[in-house]
Amino acid sequence: MDDKTILCPSARCEEGAILVGIVMSDGHVAFASDRITIDREFVQIAREGRPPEKRFRFSSPCAKSGCAQWAGERCGVIDAELAATPRAAPGALPECSIRPQCRWFEQSGAAACAVCPEVITDMRVDIEENPAGDAVAALA
Repeated sequence: MDDKTILCPSARCEEGAILVGIVMSDGHVAFASDRITIDREFVQIAREGRPPEKRFRFSSPCAKSGCAQWAGERCGVIDAELAATPRAAPGALPECSIRPQCRWFEQSGAAACAVCPEVITDMRVDIEENPAGDAVAALA
């Protein structure tokens, strides 16, 4: 991957992806300070239990129109997040190993960085059974 490749900051857990951060118990992403490329072993271990996209954030090359989230000439994920989460002017930007290549930063600047820690790639509802055998929905 060269330095001119634009990266999606909300990609799937796949060999060769970059680990952007870890989803903390409060639902915010704690960013990795170093750029860590994940390998096959990480992917195998991370896929045990809950989906890795609920527990980590990954980055890989932006697929542009090849992605379901692409809207015209822009990434719809960050546009939707910014529309849903109005913010005051961003303060200090969080540490981020991909910012120079980030699709969201390129598209929306520091405003994207202000909401980025709140984005979790996999927000599907998990169905779990409680001890009585009833199915209950649980957000990851």
